[in-house]
Amino acid sequence: MKNILCYGDSNTWGAQPVLKLGSPNRYPLAVRWTTVMQNQLGNDYHVIAEGLNGRTSAFDDEIEGEHKNGKRYLFPCLESHMPLDLVIIMLGTNDLKSRFSLTAWDISCGAASLVSMINNPSKPFYGGTPKTLLVAPAPLGELNLLADHYAGGTEKSLQFADCFEKAANNSGSSFLDAGKIVTSSDGDGVHYDEDQLHPLGVAMTEKVREILD
Repeated sequence: MKNILCYGDSNTWGAQPVLKLGSPNRYPLAVRWTTVMQNQLGNDYHVIAEGLNGRTSAFDDEIEGEHKNGKRYLFPCLESHMPLDLVIIMLGTNDLKSRFSLTAWDISCGAASLVSMINNPSKPFYGGTPKTLLVAPAPLGELNLLADHYAGGTEKSLQFADCFEKAANNSGSSFLDAGKIVTSSDGDGVHYDEDQLHPLGVAMTEKVREILD
């Protein structure tokens, strides 16, 4: 059996678009893109969904907590789920929040730094070093309630595809542009409407087969 770890933020966790401020609602397990991918791949694969609301690629969040930094939890997460054949990293949307003041290139390098951690030969993994897939998150949509949180983020998100592809190439990772597959909801501009989850899961499946088969 091939094990795939999906390391991401609320769009991997399964958050629905935020229509009012407060705790996010979660899509049922059956419709999340990670479940779609599991169903498409079949019993020869095990898909592990490791999404956290508000997770950044590699930056401490002084408001929501340092545990939101994707780099801090990466090794414990990898070691918990070893052996792994592939790690899918889809992070960067939360890095667009205005309080971080990051460029699109900064964000892509933050995500790619996780790939470099995985590929570090001084940190061997049980079962061998997994392959990696770096995914550029879809650009932001109409922000509405979240406009203050992501001021200036829309323009940066439009640069994600180019920046993430370069960062993936530099770090030796496979690459996928989610913006070619899905669009962010105009409900909140950040999360994906339910009709986007199946296409994303199918596209991820095709990429996984390309990498592992």
